[in-house]
Amino acid sequence: MKRFLVILLFLCGPALAVQPDEVLPDPAQEARAREISQGLRCLVCQNENIDDSNASLARDLRLLVRERITAGDSDDEVVAYLVDRYGEFVLLRPTTSGWNWLLWAAGPLLFLFAMGLGGVYIRSRSRAEAPSEAVLSPEEQARLRDILDDNR
Repeated sequence: MKRFLVILLFLCGPALAVQPDEVLPDPAQEARAREISQGLRCLVCQNENIDDSNASLARDLRLLVRERITAGDSDDEVVAYLVDRYGEFVLLRPTTSGWNWLLWAAGPLLFLFAMGLGGVYIRSRSRAEAPSEAVLSPEEQARLRDILDDNR
């Protein structure tokens, strides 16, 4: 029974991040606030959205989202306000506009470059001549015989 309660508490942990005093009285506005906060990064936890984070900054961001919604801002205006205030890092899914396209394209471009470089290397290795065995000159063979005979 204890294990069941521990597992249940563990699974309910993220749901407890939004405090009861943060919840908006209008269910439609609260649903909008939850949807917006699912796409916003907690700046303390970094890879957790503000809806699931227990950090005090995440609480402040949740309250700010709800404040902007009750002020009459649209979803895009709320997100734009937070991006203007905290930078694009606050978004869990950054945009692909501006210089961000370079970050999005860097992985596939570097992979293609590495594949091309690997292909060139393999092709050059297949064209290379096999190393030939070195043949000793008659003088070197005589010297080698002398050295081997001296060691007996």
